Amino acid sequence: MIRVLFAACVLLLPSRAMAELKVPNVFGDHMVVQRQMPVKVWGWTKPGQDVTVTLAEKSATGKAGDDGRFDVALPALEAGGPYTLQIKADETRTIQDVLVGEVWVCSGQSNMQWSVGSSTDADLERLAGKHPQIRMINFPQVGAQEPVLTHDRQWLECTPETVNGFSAVGYFFARQLHETIDVPIGMVNNAWGGSACEAWINRDVLNADPQYASMMERWVSMEKQFADLSAKSDLNEDEKKTLQNLKGQMGGNHRPANIYNGVLKSHLGYTIRGAIWYQGESNAGRAYQYRELFPLMISNWRQEWGQGEFPFYWVQLADFMEEKAEPAESAWAELREAQTMTMAKLPRTGEAVIIDIGEGKDIHPKNKVDVGRRLARWALANEYGVAVPYHSPQYQSMEKQDAKIVLTFAHVDGGWRPFDVNKPVGFAIAGADKKFVRADATILPDGRIEVFSTTLTDPVAVRYAWADNPVCNMFDAAGLPLTPFRTDDWPGVTLNNK
Repeated sequence: MIRVLFAACVLLLPSRAMAELKVPNVFGDHMVVQRQMPVKVWGWTKPGQDVTVTLAEKSATGKAGDDGRFDVALPALEAGGPYTLQIKADETRTIQDVLVGEVWVCSGQSNMQWSVGSSTDADLERLAGKHPQIRMINFPQVGAQEPVLTHDRQWLECTPETVNGFSAVGYFFARQLHETIDVPIGMVNNAWGGSACEAWINRDVLNADPQYASMMERWVSMEKQFADLSAKSDLNEDEKKTLQNLKGQMGGNHRPANIYNGVLKSHLGYTIRGAIWYQGESNAGRAYQYRELFPLMISNWRQEWGQGEFPFYWVQLADFMEEKAEPAESAWAELREAQTMTMAKLPRTGEAVIIDIGEGKDIHPKNKVDVGRRLARWALANEYGVAVPYHSPQYQSMEKQDAKIVLTFAHVDGGWRPFDVNKPVGFAIAGADKKFVRADATILPDGRIEVFSTTLTDPVAVRYAWADNPVCNMFDAAGLPLTPFRTDDWPGVTLNNK
């Protein structure tokens, strides 16, 4: 109820004639703005009011529309600061301690929300958290079907007193960038634990695509039930329980567009370099659907952000749950596959593979340092021209040779380096009966990998690390793990889940 009341109050912002200047909370003291790009600034004042925005001796002017909203773009600036941002309309708003540098969104569900204070060596990280040029703003969790245009959260400098509350993946990503390219880094953290991908997408976009019809129809049915029960004055006990349960669905993090409206819209359009993302656990049961849903979300963000195809890098799901004695089907493996497929569907995308650093007993692995670093490799190599390996080895093709299958790979930096033992571990092989057995594997002199089993004379397919929690050990010399894969396209366990 508190969230609903807050959202309702905030929604009044653009709808009334303003007697005072208001800007979204993303514009506040200690903020970081993106260097080398026009800096977008928006807010609300009296309709028709002239507006002047000034930062670091650069100015831009605009005029508020009939709804009171103004949009101004400052000329591009080089890294530096601190500066003062001044917004002058019917009154003047002054924002202090503004840095110009690199701005990234860190988004997703709980593994992105996971804090430094709950991660590995939190005590040491707190002691070393003296990076005043790293800033983060943590957005609250508000689910709504109408746009919420501002919140009450503020930008924080990275200090020993604040760092434990930062997104761990976001912080370690930012720290690696800051220490490498030596400019201020701002992280816009809007992650929401347990969130589903569809909650981050504009509802009109979902409604326009027939493949999501069954999902949207389920929600429409629940919404109607909620409205009908809410309108009744004499509910029986079962109806009261149903209504109470529906209240949590209506304002929660699975309802389509709830986070898009309740969180994302308040800063959608803020000038950024790109986004990092860690999500998928909540969609694992619908992994085949995620093949299209996840690229749709990225495309929706890019279109509405108005910055073209900004870089979007994500974390592939880690290993989790019990290890299986024999090869088996896996919804988590299918979700990882869907994530990997996205790189071929959209430009300027990339995947940090972490199949080696999960925890079978905990869906929230505490090693977030390596997650942030692997994401940072993608950004450093592709956005900042730093010569570092960044792309995990990836399956490319197969060739059947009698009773063996020979696999070719791309992005094997410096050759193979199996972990712990020299023998490749983690491969399975199957014949036409589609029954997989554990396989032996040999690294050939040219870097291809030969896979076979003494129990099969006519193999047709190979899988690697295809399990919830696979036992696997293939890395390249740069320390990047081989991307889990399968050579077959046989129907999976989530094929019909919509």
